[in-house]
Amino acid sequence: MAGIEKNSFESPDETRTPDKTRVDVVKLGSTTAARLTMQPGWKWSECIKPVVGTDSCQARHVGTVASGRLHVTHDDGTEIELEPGDAYVIEPGHDAWVAGEEAFVGYEFESKSAEIYAKS
Repeated sequence: MAGIEKNSFESPDETRTPDKTRVDVVKLGSTTAARLTMQPGWKWSECIKPVVGTDSCQARHVGTVASGRLHVTHDDGTEIELEPGDAYVIEPGHDAWVAGEEAFVGYEFESKSAEIYAKS
């Protein structure tokens, strides 16, 4: 593997498009990253749950918010709202929805989640 590598979200290796969702996936050697774009009205339990079939999201998310806001509720009762500039870790067992009228765009760097998120 080369000492430096790049790829572009503008020409991703894979794109997934469940309802109100776009997941652009890029591979960088043994690392996989994703750009998640969720439209206003998006809610995990309505748009992704039918694709993956679990009661709550079982992916671990590690990323940063580029635009929009995302409200997250965890099965343990904690809640948070993510805004542009925030870095985040969301452990498995949660629901989430776009807050407001702007699309949420987040970049994620948890390889396993990037590889499987919103994939049937």
